[in-house]
Amino acid sequence: MDELASVDGTIGPAAEATIPVTDDGLLRGDGVFEVARLYAGRPFAWDEHVERLKRSAANLRLEFDLDAALAEVDALLARAGAVDGTLRLVITRGGRRIAVVAPLPAHTPAVALATIRYAPTRVLDGVKSLSYAANMLASRLAREAGADEALLVTPHGRVLEAPTSAFFYVLDGELHTPPLAEHILDSITRRHVVALTGATERVLHCDQVGELEEAFLASTTREVQPVSAIDGRPLPATPGPRTAAAAEALRRRIEQSVGVSSPRA
Repeated sequence: MDELASVDGTIGPAAEATIPVTDDGLLRGDGVFEVARLYAGRPFAWDEHVERLKRSAANLRLEFDLDAALAEVDALLARAGAVDGTLRLVITRGGRRIAVVAPLPAHTPAVALATIRYAPTRVLDGVKSLSYAANMLASRLAREAGADEALLVTPHGRVLEAPTSAFFYVLDGELHTPPLAEHILDSITRRHVVALTGATERVLHCDQVGELEEAFLASTTREVQPVSAIDGRPLPATPGPRTAAAAEALRRRIEQSVGVSSPRA
């Protein structure tokens, strides 16, 4: 599929869309965004994404015309048609409203992780901002270490999340996820997985990673993606039964919500 973009309501090929180079969204990463997955042109959990966008903008003291942004998204989706892919909505400090429909990023059936030390920025708690350079660097460092993706851990060794997805793990037969109190993102997919599976928040330290029975990442684009290894150590099951059950439960919820079948990996 060809990428389409809308900038302040003007729709065209994404590669030809422009914003002023003086926009602080570009110069300083000062802005907010959301990404929803499209199933036959229908975004899953869009209302939840919009609510989080509003909270993020309020926390950054970023005012924007929400009604105009939503109308522009509707027009872009109508132009794109019944596509499977992603919908990204960006609001910049320079006042630009940017919406992009793009193909799904490629994901492997399972993912190997490498732990990368990371200290969350407290002032950005609860904000899905454009300031993602640290997250992207963590992914690159993990690939340099021979893994597929990073698993962020605090300087004190507490496991947090992946750069663009939530982390779930099974320990002693129970499904857990790191607590939001650790300053991780309140992921929308994480919320759905917790509601569907009964997963509980539990602090996990690096020295416990070798005890994990299974693990997975959860995000808008990945849905549920099994973890095969952490720091070169294979997990006993990929996917394990709790991972498979979570993936199936989330897929059913998506299908019920958008009214179409979720493509299977």
